[in-house]
Amino acid sequence: MKSIAVLGSSGSIGQSTLAVVRSLPRQFKIVALSVNSDIVKLKQQIREFQPKLVCVRDPRAAAKLRASLGSSIKVFCGPEGLDELVKDKNIQQVMVAITGSAALAPLISAIKSGKEIALANKEALVMAGAMVMRLAREHKVLIRPVDSEQSAIWQSLGGQGAANVRQVYLTASGGALWSLPRSKFKQVTIAKVLRHPRWKMGKKITVDSATLMNKGLELLEAMFLFNLGVEKIKVLIHPEALIHSMVEFNDGVIMAQLSVADMRIPIQYALSYPKRLPSALAGIDFYGLSKLHFAKPDLSKFPCLAFAYQAARDLGTMPAVLNAANEASVDRFLAKKISFLTIPKIVEKVMRRHTRIASPNLNQIMCADAWAREEALALAC
Repeated sequence: MKSIAVLGSSGSIGQSTLAVVRSLPRQFKIVALSVNSDIVKLKQQIREFQPKLVCVRDPRAAAKLRASLGSSIKVFCGPEGLDELVKDKNIQQVMVAITGSAALAPLISAIKSGKEIALANKEALVMAGAMVMRLAREHKVLIRPVDSEQSAIWQSLGGQGAANVRQVYLTASGGALWSLPRSKFKQVTIAKVLRHPRWKMGKKITVDSATLMNKGLELLEAMFLFNLGVEKIKVLIHPEALIHSMVEFNDGVIMAQLSVADMRIPIQYALSYPKRLPSALAGIDFYGLSKLHFAKPDLSKFPCLAFAYQAARDLGTMPAVLNAANEASVDRFLAKKISFLTIPKIVEKVMRRHTRIASPNLNQIMCADAWAREEALALAC
């Protein structure tokens, strides 16, 4: 039985991870959970899974939880507490399901502690992919991707190295606005943006899906995870979301991973690798399929993807700046402070203002992240 810590257990991926564990009680045991501030949901999870350790990022919420639990469970608090939690010797594998840049520090701590990593957060690799992958190699840690597209590439590669790859096709559903004319983007509401046609996800990632920034972040993530140059990765719009990505090898053979659109599938594989455990989820009904559609992304309609390609070519601190400016802009959009069309405008302006550092250390990456957020928030006023 594998002992698992779920960071971000109140979010969409965190809850899906717990659903996988619930379905396979003889294979996995939850020993640690973390949330940002949702202690109501955390208490429910504690009652069901009985972890020994929990962490709450918000200090006030952590104090309330500690008072209600007594001394039966160790309660950590804040970013420092999360770093300490992942080092616990009873944890074998860490599911990193925290959204945004907040995942970077605990991910690094977990790698340095030699834990198995299931990575559902893309921003940490976008910000500091070269550093994270170097640490993973040094500590002999395999990072098992949980994003459906990254999991598909990982599975399609089948252990083959980047030298054998001609092209990777990173598929995208197109998000909520793919079929909407750009002329109507000015009237787009938050509710419309959050109505994803295929996936049920958190608000931030759903907005990123609508701008195609999510695919841009996955482009950067794939570069670092699989040691690929940006020229080897093409984004392919695939509205049915059945093919989760494809790898074309040097001999022209293409391997693809197909499954129904359910995050429990890549989550379970990341937890069980190299085993493929049984699942009660339905497979694809090929007899019921009539057509599969593919299209080239329109970078003029979705400029955030073009900005991500630029950051992928520039590297250094530019991916961190891209990510931070986007996070801040999406936050302002969800708070009804800016329009949907303002998101790419802010990202572009912040990237243009940034003086790139070619080979940054962690402190320089975090400084670039903080600077970009301040710039984006100033532009959003």
